[in-house]
Amino acid sequence: MRVIYVDGSALVRFLPGVKYFDEFTAWILPRLGEVATTQLGFTELRQAAELYPRAEKARAFEVVEQARARIPAIRFSDKNVGISTHAAAVLKPFAALHLGAAVAHPAIDTIATYDAELAQAAELYELTVVTPGMPDGWHHGSF
Repeated sequence: MRVIYVDGSALVRFLPGVKYFDEFTAWILPRLGEVATTQLGFTELRQAAELYPRAEKARAFEVVEQARARIPAIRFSDKNVGISTHAAAVLKPFAALHLGAAVAHPAIDTIATYDAELAQAAELYELTVVTPGMPDGWHHGSF
């Protein structure tokens, strides 16, 4: 079975009010059995929930817990860290870790991300990039 890696920039689209919320949720809900992330992705989702106003924070954290319950987290491996170390020359540290996780996992062939630099780097590693709500090729020319 092929797996789609979902990075933190995509996971935050689960939060109501975030740009591309509707497009992302419509895309991911039928695919929940095909996706995975890392603890880093959940950490980024939790950090985004922290930014919600007090009146909306409980709902935001409910979304975080639902995501954690339904999306498996893959572990970082030595191969992941090796790839991430090389990618850190052109990517932000979290993006490099997400790339390493996606590339190192043998079942992952697709990455869902809204990070332009990560999307470009993922294509260099022959991963398919999915960004619900964004036009095809939106990330080209960002480096």
